[in-house]
Amino acid sequence: MGLRINTNIASISAQRQLGTQQKRNTHAMQSLASGSRIVTASDDAAGLAISENIKGQTRGIAMARQNAFNATSLVQVSEGGLNEINNILIRLRELGVQAASDNIGDTEREFLNQESKQLLEESNRIAKTTRFGSRKLLDGSGEELEFHVGPFGDDDNVIRYQMKADATNDALGISGSSIEDKQSARDLLGTVDEALTKIGKMRADFGAVQSRMNMTVSNLDIQFENLSAANSRIRDADVAYESAEMASSNVLQAASVSVLAQANQQPNAALRLLT
Repeated sequence: MGLRINTNIASISAQRQLGTQQKRNTHAMQSLASGSRIVTASDDAAGLAISENIKGQTRGIAMARQNAFNATSLVQVSEGGLNEINNILIRLRELGVQAASDNIGDTEREFLNQESKQLLEESNRIAKTTRFGSRKLLDGSGEELEFHVGPFGDDDNVIRYQMKADATNDALGISGSSIEDKQSARDLLGTVDEALTKIGKMRADFGAVQSRMNMTVSNLDIQFENLSAANSRIRDADVAYESAEMASSNVLQAASVSVLAQANQQPNAALRLLT
């Protein structure tokens, strides 16, 4: 090849290689700094689209998991209220057994009756005031609740639960009960037993939906783990690879600069022919 001054092909080639190594070096540093293999969409357009879709799904799963936890909390508050009403009924039964016996007199029985009235009022108060936020739970409102426990918008991502618990004194059949005499005390025992059965059914219903929520959370945890792993394989940077890329590009960049300097000196040889 002859000597040329106007066009330095060797210099142009060295500049191109230098630009390529600079891009490699910049991309490697950006990947290491961000922890992401895909720095721009041009790095992997399809991978970026899949990754963003998975990212949106995992964020939805995280919130659905929180919804399931809140639903569990609602059920636990309800069941806690029923537990206290259950304890009151057991105490009423205890008082009824005591009042049904002649080893106490009418005066003592009146004292027991006063306690039973207070317990009945407290049981009714608990049923009417047990709430989760502004929603009453044990007064028989009968509202259907919808818990969104999935990342998508179709009905398969919704758990519906009919909140039909009614633990008021009227619903339990204990309203107006007393132990002012032996017969009423004995009658109370049967009434309380029926009320305890009703409470047991309500608690079993709450327990069933709580068990379902626990399974829902477990499934969401598995989905979140697997989707996060899939997104990591698509999106996350391989630190070892990117470190090697940066080291390689640094060496080649330095070599390109050295070669470029040599290439820029070649036209000087043509000047010797003119002297």
